[in-house]
Amino acid sequence: MISFSEFLKKINIQDENLENKNIDIAKVSLDDKNMELTLILNLFEHLSQKESDLLKRSIDKYFIGIKVQIVFNEEFLKYKDEYELIRSEILTYNPSSTVWIDELKININKEFKNIEIITPNESVYFSVLQNGLKDILETKLKCFNEYEITFKEPKDNIKSKERIIETFVNNYESEEKKMCKETEVVREVIKDVNQTSSDLDCNYSYGRKDIGQIINISDLNLNISKATIKADIFNIDKRELKDSSKYLVIFSVTDYTSSYIAKLFISSKKIDELLDNIKVGDNVIITGNIQYDNYSKAENIMVKYIEKSEKIIRKDKSSEKRVELKLHSKMSTMSGVSSFDDLAKRAKYWGMNTIAITDTADVQGFPEAMEAGSKYNLKILYGLDANFVDDKEKILKNYFKDDTDKDTFVVFDIETTGFSARTDEITEIGAVKIKDGIIIDRYSQLVNPVIPIPQVVVELTGISNAFVANEPTIDLVIPEFYEFCKDSILVAHNANFDMSFIKRDMRKYGFNHKFPVLDTLSLARAVVKDTKRFNLGTLSKKLGVTLVNAHRAVNDAEATAEVFLKMLELAKEEGIEDIGDINLLCNKIDSSALFEGSVSILVKNEIGLKNLYKLVSESHMNYFNRFAKVPRSLLDKYKEGLLVGSGNSSSELYKAVFNLEDDEVIKEIVKYYDYIEIQPVENNLNFIANNMVDNYDVLKEINIKLYNIGKELNIPVVATGDVFYLDEKDDILRRIILNGQTGRPPENAKIPQSLYFRTTEEMLEEFSYLGEDQAYEVVVENTNLISSMCEDIKPIPDGTFSPVIEGSEKDLRDMCYSKAHLIYGEKLPKIVEERLERELNSIINHGYAVLYIIAQKLVKKSNDDGYLVGSRGSVGSSFAATMSSITEVNPLPPHYVCGNCKYSEFIDDPSVGSGVDLLDKECPICGTKLTKDGHNIPFEVFLGFDGDKEPDIDLNFAGEYQPVAHKYTEELFGEGYVFRAGTIGTVAEKTAFGFVKKYFEDKFIPNVEIERLAKACIGVKRTTGQHPGGVMICPREKDIFDFTPIQYPADDKNSGVITTHFDYNFIHGKILKLDILGHDGPSIIKMLEDFTGINSQEIPLDDSETITLFSNADALNLNEDIFSTETGTLGIPEFGTGFVKQMLIETKPKNFAELVRISGLSHGTDVWTNNAQELVKAGKAELSTVISTREDIMLYLIQAGADNKMAFDTMEKVRKGKGLTDEQKEIMKNLDLPPWYIDSCEKIKYMFPKAHAVAYVMLSFRIAYFKLNYPLAYYATFFTIKLADFDGELIMKGISAVKEKISEIKSMNEKLTAKDKGQINVLEVVLEMFARGYEFEPVNIYESETSKFTIKNSKVQMPLRALMGLGESVAQNIVAERQKGKFLSIEDLVSRTKATKTVVSILEENKLLSNLPKSNQLSLFNI
Repeated sequence: MISFSEFLKKINIQDENLENKNIDIAKVSLDDKNMELTLILNLFEHLSQKESDLLKRSIDKYFIGIKVQIVFNEEFLKYKDEYELIRSEILTYNPSSTVWIDELKININKEFKNIEIITPNESVYFSVLQNGLKDILETKLKCFNEYEITFKEPKDNIKSKERIIETFVNNYESEEKKMCKETEVVREVIKDVNQTSSDLDCNYSYGRKDIGQIINISDLNLNISKATIKADIFNIDKRELKDSSKYLVIFSVTDYTSSYIAKLFISSKKIDELLDNIKVGDNVIITGNIQYDNYSKAENIMVKYIEKSEKIIRKDKSSEKRVELKLHSKMSTMSGVSSFDDLAKRAKYWGMNTIAITDTADVQGFPEAMEAGSKYNLKILYGLDANFVDDKEKILKNYFKDDTDKDTFVVFDIETTGFSARTDEITEIGAVKIKDGIIIDRYSQLVNPVIPIPQVVVELTGISNAFVANEPTIDLVIPEFYEFCKDSILVAHNANFDMSFIKRDMRKYGFNHKFPVLDTLSLARAVVKDTKRFNLGTLSKKLGVTLVNAHRAVNDAEATAEVFLKMLELAKEEGIEDIGDINLLCNKIDSSALFEGSVSILVKNEIGLKNLYKLVSESHMNYFNRFAKVPRSLLDKYKEGLLVGSGNSSSELYKAVFNLEDDEVIKEIVKYYDYIEIQPVENNLNFIANNMVDNYDVLKEINIKLYNIGKELNIPVVATGDVFYLDEKDDILRRIILNGQTGRPPENAKIPQSLYFRTTEEMLEEFSYLGEDQAYEVVVENTNLISSMCEDIKPIPDGTFSPVIEGSEKDLRDMCYSKAHLIYGEKLPKIVEERLERELNSIINHGYAVLYIIAQKLVKKSNDDGYLVGSRGSVGSSFAATMSSITEVNPLPPHYVCGNCKYSEFIDDPSVGSGVDLLDKECPICGTKLTKDGHNIPFEVFLGFDGDKEPDIDLNFAGEYQPVAHKYTEELFGEGYVFRAGTIGTVAEKTAFGFVKKYFEDKFIPNVEIERLAKACIGVKRTTGQHPGGVMICPREKDIFDFTPIQYPADDKNSGVITTHFDYNFIHGKILKLDILGHDGPSIIKMLEDFTGINSQEIPLDDSETITLFSNADALNLNEDIFSTETGTLGIPEFGTGFVKQMLIETKPKNFAELVRISGLSHGTDVWTNNAQELVKAGKAELSTVISTREDIMLYLIQAGADNKMAFDTMEKVRKGKGLTDEQKEIMKNLDLPPWYIDSCEKIKYMFPKAHAVAYVMLSFRIAYFKLNYPLAYYATFFTIKLADFDGELIMKGISAVKEKISEIKSMNEKLTAKDKGQINVLEVVLEMFARGYEFEPVNIYESETSKFTIKNSKVQMPLRALMGLGESVAQNIVAERQKGKFLSIEDLVSRTKATKTVVSILEENKLLSNLPKSNQLSLFNI
C-alpha cells in the first residue's frame, strides 16, 4: 500500500499542510462490476473542510468514470492519550478484561517509541498474545506515534513449562481420586417449561451433585472461582494418562453466547459408562472451577459435577399446523446453513405433515429432501427460490402516441438524502429538455429536504444541509418541475429509482404523475455492445461523453442527455426511427444482465417437476451472471404444473408497494402470481438498519396492503418464513457464510436477521397485527391450501433405467463363451463353466448385460487405437468381465492352462495367492509351457451373493485418450443422452475456519468458539464441479429431465462440458454411470511400448530379476557415491512413495501375491498403519495372513466355518469402516480365527478391492520390468509424464546442484506441498539415472521435442519445455517453424515463434541462441 503523501502526488495535489497530515490509506477496494472505488483513510489528526473538499475534488477528477466513495475513519481521534487508547482497545478486544484491566502496568517510553505492558498473571499474558492484539494496538496508536508494543508477564510467574504441566496433572489426579470416592449417580431431571421427563431418553450424572445459579459462558472469567453452566456438547476428546488407570475427558461445550472447554479426570473403570451416556449433541449441566490451563494456554472449567439435561427445543403446540412454503437448505449457495434433514426432523418433532424446499437458484437439495421425507414420513413440496428478472419490462413505459409530443424529452436526474422513497427526500433536480435531437432548455434546482442529510451522502454529492439551507422546499419546486416536464417523455438512468421520488411528490401535491418514461439503462442494455457495465460513468466513457462532477443532478442529467442522444443514433442503426417503436429493442437485452428479485416456484405435479428441471437447466446454462437467473419469458414457457409465489422483499411486487406505486400498477403485478407471500417484519431488519423505513410499523403496513390486495383479487396470501436456518441462534452462521462470499459481501452480511424456522404459534404471533382470523388464514389455512394443490411426488423416480443396446444379453454370452473356449477348450472345465454361467445368469437377469457391453466396446476401441486400458475397483472380480476383455484380471483360482491343447489344472491350495507364482510347468499332454493365471477373487464382491448389487465398472484410460473415450460414448448413445457426472463442492473445514476468522477479524474469540462456528459452517454449498471421469447415460426412451436438471460445471460456459445438476451419487443406480478415467499408467505403457517395440502383455509377471526391485536396488547397479536407495521402485506407480517403500523394506516381498497384498494394505485406511504393521512386527502374523483386501475377510471367514451371507455382510461393514456388530463378534469368537482378527477388523476404516490391487500390480510390475531392462526408455517416459516438476536448467548444472536442491526443499520449515514432493521425487529419479550411468542431452532448439523426452546418442534428450518458464505454445511454434528452415537470428526467431522477452532470456541463459546474431541485418553481414 502506498503512503498518503505518495498518493497525493499521484492525484496531483500539492498542498504542504495536507502532505504533512498524519493519515494512512487503510483500504482501497474496486467493485469492477459496478465501477465503484472505495477509499478508506485513517485520520490520526483532524482535516479541515477545505482540505477535505480539495481531496474529494482531486480524487473525483483523477478517477473519471469511476464512482469514488471516500470514508474518513476518525476513530483514532477520540482518545486523549495512549493510556486511554490502550485500555479502551483491550476492553473492546476482550470484554472479560474488565476483571483485570486495572491491574495492568503500562510503561510508555516516548523517546524510544516503545510501550511495555505487564500483565497481572500468566493467564492474562497468554490471552493478550492471541488474535493479533499487538498489531491492533500498534495501528491504533499511530495517532500518537509509531510505537512498538511488548507484552510481559510478571517475573515471579515465569516457571518452566514441564514443571507447570507436572503440577497440573498431579493436582488433578489427586483431585480425581477424591471425586471418584464421592461419586454418586443422581437420577433427577432438570425440567424445562416446554418439556416433560418423558421427552428424555436417559438421565445420567457424575460427581457429587452441585448445581449453582447457571451462568452464561460469555460471562465466565478467572475471577469466578466456581461456576455452573448449561450447555450443548459439540466435541468430546479422551486422553489416556501415563499410568493407564485414568483418562482426561475434554468436552467442547456451548450455550451459544460463547463456547468453553470443560475437563474431567476420570478412572478407567468409569470412562465407558460416562461416554456411553454422554455424547456429542447432548445438553449437560456442569459445575466446576474456572482455571487457566497452562498446557493449552486457555481458560477452561474443571468439572466437579456433570449431569445430562434436557435440550431446550421449541415446541409447536398448535392443533393445526402451518406449512412452511419457503425454506432454504445448505444447498443454497453460500447462504443456507442448515441441512434439510435437520429442518425436516424439526418439522416432524413439531407434528407438521408437510414442508417445502426452495433453495436459491438451484434444486440440488431435492435428493436429500426426498430421503428426509421418507425418513420422517413428511410430504415434501419441491420448489425454487428463483432469481427472477423481467425481460418483458419495457424500455419506454406508459407511452401513448396521441397524448405526448413524441419528439420532446426531458432528461432528468435527482439527488436525494438516501435510497428510500418512504423516508428520504430530494435535494436536487437537474434536467435538460430535448426537441428534435437538440437541447433546447435546462432546469436546475437545489432543494431543502428539511431532514438531515447523512454524511456519506454529503461526501458523495457535496450537498450538505448548510449548502441548501436557503433553497426552496419540494412543495415549491415540484410545481416548477411539472411545468418544465409537461407533455414530454421523461428520460432517466435507472428511471425506477428517480421516478419513485418524483411520482411520490407529484402525487402528494396534486399533479398528474403519469408521464411516459424511458429508462436509458434499459436502452443501453439493448443497443450498447461490448460492455458488461451500464452505469452512467461507463456509458459516458464508451460513447465519448464528458461527465464532470458526477453525483450532482444537473451534471448527471446533462451527461445522460448526451448519452441518450447517442443511443438514439444506435437505435436507428437497429431500424428504430420512431420512439414509439423503441420497445422492439427489448429482445436485444441480455436477460442475465438484468437486476434480479425473488420469486417462489412450487411443483404441482410430475409435469411441473419436469418443467422445473428444464427451467433450472436453462437458467444456469443461458442466463447465468454471478448466479442463475430466471427471465419472465422462461417462467412463462415452463409455467405448466407450477405454482408461482410473489417472493420476499426483493421481489418486484414488494418493491412496487415499498416504492409507493399506484394501486393499479400493483394489482397488475399481483395478477401474475398464484399466491402472495408476506414474511415476518423481522426478516427485513435491514430496511431499518439502512434507514429505508423508520420502524417496524411501516413494514407491517406493507404486509397489510399486500393482504388486502390479495383479498380483493381473490389470490391466496400466505405467511412464509423465508427460512435459511433452524434456530435464531444460527443467524451468526449465515452471516459468517455471507461474509465469506467471493468479492464484496452482501450488505446484510453484518446485519442480524431472523430467518429461522418458526412454529405455528410463533408465526401466528408474528402476524397478529392482521387480526386473529386473518393471521390464522395466512399462517395456517392458506399454506395448507397451497400444499393441497401440490401432489406428493418424487424428484428422482424409483427403479433402474439402463440404456438399451439391442442384443446385449446374447452378445455378452456369446463373446464370453467364445473367449472361454479359446482359452480353456471346447469342453470347458467344470469350474470355468459353472462360474461363467452363474455370473452371466446373474448379470443378465438383473439387466446389467448392457453395462458389460458398453465397457467392452470402450476397451476394444481404446485397444484398437493402440492404448491399453486398466481396470479399477472390483470389476476384476467378475470372470465375465475377463472373458469379455473388459479386464485382464482373471478372478478364478490359481491355475495352469495350455495354450496349445487347452489342458488345464486348478490349484486348490489357499496358500497360493496368485497363479503367477506357480512354478513353471510343461503340459503333461503336449509338452507346451503352461500359462499361469488366476487370482482367486470371488464374484460376490462385485455383485453380492444375490447378484443384485449395483455393478460399478471403472476403467483407466490413458490421460490423452480420455476425451476420445468420452466422445465415443456419445457416439454410442447419441448426443443429449450422455452427461458428465456432476459434483457439489461444499465448505471444507479449513475454509470454514478462515471464514470465521475473517468475519470476526480484530475481535477476540476463544479458539473453541471458532471451532464450533467453523464446524457448523462445514457442508454449505460453494460451487459445482464434475467427477474426473464419470459419465451418466440416460436411456433413449427417457429424457435427462426425468432424473435431473443439467448445467455447466461451476456454471462455466467455456468448459465445453455439461454435467448433471444433481450430485451423481444420488442418481447413480437410477441411470447408468460409467467411470472413464484418465490415468498415467496406460500412457506410460504406451510410451514404453513405442520406445522399445515390446508388447507389455508378454512381459512375464514372475520375472525373478524384476521382483527383486521391490525389496532391494541391487539389480540397478547404482553408483552409491551418487545415489543410493533401499528399493528399486523409485518412480514406479503405486510403489514409489515413501510410505509404500517403507512397507516394502519391512516386508521384503518375494512374489506377485505379496505385492498384491502390499497394494491392498497401502491403499486401505488403518489396514497397515496401527494394524497389520504392528502384527507383523510383533510376530503375531505374517504378511500372507494379515487382512489386506476386502476379499480376505469373506474368504477367511468362510474357510473358518462362517456361512456365506454372514461372511459377505461382515466384509461389507468392515470395508466401509463401520466395524462389527455384537452379533458378528459373537459368531466370530466361535470360529477358528487368530486372536487378533476381531480387533484388526474393528480398526479398519476403508479397504481396497483385491481386483483393483491385482490390476495395479500388473501395471507396476511391467513398468518395473522396463525400468530394469530398458532404462533409457523408462527414464524418458517417466520424465515426460512428470514434466511439470522437471527443471532442466537446474539438472544440467550437475549432480551437486541436484543434491543441494533436494536438501534445500527438505530443510524448509513449512509442511511440504504437493509441488515440493513432486519435485523431490523427480530429482531423486534424476540422481538414480545418473547413478546407473546414464546422462541427459541438453535442450536443443533443433533437436528437442515440445514436451516429450526422447532418446538420442544413448542419452535422454530433454524437450524444449524442460526449461521452466518456456510454455507449450511457444515450444510448439519453435518445433513448427524449424521445419520450415533454420532461424536466421534472434529477431527472426521472435518474429516466427512469437517468443516473449522472458522466453528469449531463458533460451539465452541456457546458451541455446549463442550461434544466432541479434538481428537479420547482422546475419546478412555474416554471410
